Amino acid sequence: MRVWVLACFLLFGLGSVFAQQAQLTNQAKAEVWTGWVSWVMDGDTVLVVRPNQQEPVKLRLDAVDAPETCQSGGAAARDAMIALALRKPVQVQPLGHDSYGRDIGRLSVDGVDLGAEMVRSGMAWAYRFRTGRGPYAALQRQAQKEKRGVFAGREEPMSPALFRKFNGRCPTN
Repeated sequence: MRVWVLACFLLFGLGSVFAQQAQLTNQAKAEVWTGWVSWVMDGDTVLVVRPNQQEPVKLRLDAVDAPETCQSGGAAARDAMIALALRKPVQVQPLGHDSYGRDIGRLSVDGVDLGAEMVRSGMAWAYRFRTGRGPYAALQRQAQKEKRGVFAGREEPMSPALFRKFNGRCPTN
């Protein structure tokens, strides 16, 4: 009896590992799609309209966290994203969904990674939920060293994650 229970437990465990691996593989194989940015909500969230669609997709940029719109630097970060993306054709590499139901992905215009540009210009932090700074950490260190964007002031700015912890989200987000 114990052997049977152990065998079932192992098979179930292996099954869940294979299912998780298949899910990651499916996400990695997700097709890049094109659209245009119809609205910029803030420095890391945009609405993208797919061809032949009327309803936009709410897309959160992967691996970045821009200041909240009600936070110091938030309006500048939103303006930076507007300059980079609003009404422009974009390519979206989908990477899944977040806990708010938004699509997560990489966004590019003419081959330029907009998440990288936001961090490079000091308008966003390199950030990956629950796993650390993500792939743009070196770009953030450079922006901080060169005092670009939100890092231009004399004081160290409050990260968006810390701001949300103390103040919650902005009422308009």
